Amino acid sequence: MISLDQVKTAASAFLEEKWEKPVAVTDIQKIYGGASRETYRMQLDVDGESKGVILRRDPPSSLIDTERELEYGAYARIFGTDIPVPEPLFLENDARYLEQAFSIMAAIDGCQTDVGALPQDERELLGKEKYAILGRLAAHDPIELGFDELMAVPALDKCAEEQLSYWESVIVQDEMHPQPIARAAIRWLRRHLPPAAQKLSVVHGDYRTGNYLFNTDGRITAILDWEMCHLGDPLEDLAWSMDPLWRGTEKHLAGRLVPDDAAIQIWKEASGLDYDEEAFQWWRIFASLKALAIWISSSEDHEHGEGKDSILAVAGWIMTDRQNRILLDYLAPAEVSV
Repeated sequence: MISLDQVKTAASAFLEEKWEKPVAVTDIQKIYGGASRETYRMQLDVDGESKGVILRRDPPSSLIDTERELEYGAYARIFGTDIPVPEPLFLENDARYLEQAFSIMAAIDGCQTDVGALPQDERELLGKEKYAILGRLAAHDPIELGFDELMAVPALDKCAEEQLSYWESVIVQDEMHPQPIARAAIRWLRRHLPPAAQKLSVVHGDYRTGNYLFNTDGRITAILDWEMCHLGDPLEDLAWSMDPLWRGTEKHLAGRLVPDDAAIQIWKEASGLDYDEEAFQWWRIFASLKALAIWISSSEDHEHGEGKDSILAVAGWIMTDRQNRILLDYLAPAEVSV
């Protein structure tokens, strides 16, 4: 396991090489809670000025298998638009610096991710901001942003099928024992594929409370964690953001912020897109299946992978059970035949 001193020394040497000037790391902290990259916050002294950066390093194993070029490329293409993200600075695939590949972003100060302590009126303001940003992301033309240089471009009528096939393959590959609820959901989803996407959008892939920063004014300052970003149906992000898992005990609030109908209306106004209830229900069931696939994969990674981070075990145990219950709630109605 790499130490903070090793990260500090290597990061300083790397940045001095890139910026061609002395760089002193005056403070470094490891940020816990993420499962796909090791994250460090560093304060730098460069030319007598203080500068904050975030370093994201590949771990030996991860909760989600993602390509660092994809995540960094998404930041690079989104930065400067009306979607707030941190400024991308460097992507380094050479492992000689930190034993693994890493990326460095500019830090955004004075922000937080936990909505739990906020009073409801501030949560409502944050919810309006959250779903307006998601709507604006859906409205963007991904080709104009250059995402076709970074990832596959699906046909509008293949967005749902391709995503379902991918996450089914994750379950097939990583399940360590039979997953009957997942199999039932897959059968239902295959029999009830939604209509073609109304437009092709940049799909964040993990748009939920906890993956954005906000300040004391209730303004979202950065959308984080683009590592599952892809092109697809804009309803996918909306459904993922409203999964019951992200609601905590506030089951009537999407992302613990605003009621579902308010979130949908804000998204519609910001995106200019239509809301199809039947298609949305398909994406809601898919979202829970996708989450279940991630938790199943985390169990397998903890059992057989190089990393033994406790978050992998916790996700594989607690989250799998919770997500199975969510899927059963979706599939239980008599009219839903599996």
